[in-house]
Amino acid sequence: MKPARFEYVRVESVARAVEALERYDGNARCLAGGQSLVALLNMRLLRPSAVIDLNEIPELDGIELVEGPAGPSIRIGALTRYATLERSAVVEAQAPLLARAVPFVGDRQVRNRGTIGGALCHADPSGEMALVTVTLGAACEVIGPGGARVIEADDFFQGSYTTALGPADVLVAITLPAHAGASAVVVEHARRHGDFAVVSVAAIAERADDGAWRNVRIGLGGVSDRPELAHRAAEIAAGTRLEPEVVRAAAEAALDAADPASDVRASAEYRRHLVPIFVERALDSLRSSAGRDTA
Repeated sequence: MKPARFEYVRVESVARAVEALERYDGNARCLAGGQSLVALLNMRLLRPSAVIDLNEIPELDGIELVEGPAGPSIRIGALTRYATLERSAVVEAQAPLLARAVPFVGDRQVRNRGTIGGALCHADPSGEMALVTVTLGAACEVIGPGGARVIEADDFFQGSYTTALGPADVLVAITLPAHAGASAVVVEHARRHGDFAVVSVAAIAERADDGAWRNVRIGLGGVSDRPELAHRAAEIAAGTRLEPEVVRAAAEAALDAADPASDVRASAEYRRHLVPIFVERALDSLRSSAGRDTA
């Protein structure tokens, strides 16, 4: 199919983008990489009056290590491509969970065009970028008619394909806390590599000198209408050496955060069956510091 008619608007600043979105009274969409938007337009699932192209705004692209009072963080422009994240030494060293997640996204062609900001605004509940930002407690920088504001990732996602963005808001950057030296792992089950995940798990922690794991964070994707933190599972794992009995207990506790739905990829029952299995795999991999895991 071909998309319904719309006006194409190219802008060269965030201010112009906000003005354009206001002009169309909420019936416009921003174009970043287009990997999700173009498909929705072609299937006529979206019929906006206008598409606002952000690709000529240079300040929306780039990766920067920022020092702050709470410690270092990584600021990533919303237009930063997956391929750039894959090649970034800063991401590899300071954001290991993001580095582990990016290879699961689509294929090489998708990663060459797709952007982290576009993925977050699309808000697919099984998306890897949404999972990473929630797991790490990232902050989303937004500019709209009322000026700039920051939305915590846990508040940014409000349901399937739904965010806290207003109709004239533009996501400009994502800030992640730096985790140099931490161990991180992402595991997921999909029908084939690059397909939408049925269930995904992200885990990150730091290993103390005595072998115990601290600052444990575990995120779940595909188990709700948005990514979820497995708080109880992380509490059980923290302060331990991730002994097998601890890992099993944490894996079972992760079900507390899961309320999956059935869809064309899997039933809710099957997703609940997978959650403890993949949490256990993630924690086992974390313990062995295996790094990149696939399933």
